[in-house]
Amino acid sequence: MRIAIATVAALAAAGPACAQDVKALAEARLRYEHVEQDGLPRDADAVTARVRAGVQVSESGWSALVEAQGNVALDDRYYDGLHGAATRPQVGDPENVALYRAQLQYRSAPLTVTAGRQRIALDDERFVGNAAIRQNAQTFDAVRAEVVPAKGLKLDLSYVWDVRTIWGVEGNGARQPGVGGDNVFANLSYATPVGTLTGFAYLVDQDEAAVQGFRLSSQSYGVRLAGAQSFGGGVKLAYQLSHARQSDYHRNPNDYSASYWLADAALELRGWKLGGGYEVLGADRGAALTSFQTPLGAVFKFQGWADKFTTTPPDGIRDLYASLGYGWKAIGPLKSVSLQAAYHRYESDRLVRHYGNEIDLLATGKLGKTAVSVRYADYRADLLLTDTRKLWLQLDWAL
Repeated sequence: MRIAIATVAALAAAGPACAQDVKALAEARLRYEHVEQDGLPRDADAVTARVRAGVQVSESGWSALVEAQGNVALDDRYYDGLHGAATRPQVGDPENVALYRAQLQYRSAPLTVTAGRQRIALDDERFVGNAAIRQNAQTFDAVRAEVVPAKGLKLDLSYVWDVRTIWGVEGNGARQPGVGGDNVFANLSYATPVGTLTGFAYLVDQDEAAVQGFRLSSQSYGVRLAGAQSFGGGVKLAYQLSHARQSDYHRNPNDYSASYWLADAALELRGWKLGGGYEVLGADRGAALTSFQTPLGAVFKFQGWADKFTTTPPDGIRDLYASLGYGWKAIGPLKSVSLQAAYHRYESDRLVRHYGNEIDLLATGKLGKTAVSVRYADYRADLLLTDTRKLWLQLDWAL
């Protein structure tokens, strides 16, 4: 609330002097999500509508932004993670009305500083992200500085004192509306001829006893290379390599150490896109929450869309995956049309046991300012969890 008041005051102070630099913010999303999960007596059917609206005022490198969001369940036949009995599968989109962003920003050629409630998405969002797939998403109460001292070199440093979660204002228990702590995200990158080389240190302080008894607090240090090469004739190869080491941090009572590995490549050729990779979130001794955890990442982007591994299993996880897609500039009134299929094979890192397989399908297109998508995920369990099938129909509109 203090952030909102301060930002509104800044907007008022800007006043008519910068009326020509006032920008309205508006976006909306309508989604139907259907989930079938073995072991539960009923399916989930969630129809949710999310609206965000706000304003941004800018003047001479300074800007102030306030944005609110609301999510309503038009069909609430689902367990939202907070209310009622879990007799249906969970869909993590509880009804909510809240302040989404409230920030002040100064921007110049070498320096950008942002203070207040804001979105932070670092690299591929594996460690720090916005969780944009969820209707309430995730934001951070933080001060962030982005410094470019020389061409190709960038330092990105954030201090975060509160993580505003996807659970909204009615969050409770282990699913708090906000998780306080002294979080530090440090990211130093340099552009080389073969790609951007990044060293990072992420100190995650989940300083809430209700949130797994502090067991999600960790320190991760690593390096990442991400780049792309064009070969003519419409051929392009994109690739990324990443490694990190994680251990307990601050009040975490666990004493553990685990590794992270990623190798990923994608080849584009005349509308076709073929990709594949191998990701490992390692284990320590096989105890709960002693494997590599990423509680602040955009986890939906990784390890399949069925969302079976939002918390890394005690024995870790290895994900071997491949994807194939094709895109068109237009099909009738639809623009930027694409189809994509992906396959995942999951195993434990420790003891190498087969968890299960997953197939993901996606079709997207744009109709004016509205993005249309149909998504499907099918997880077939072997030695972990249960068979789960999900279907999404989604419309996204932005001003």
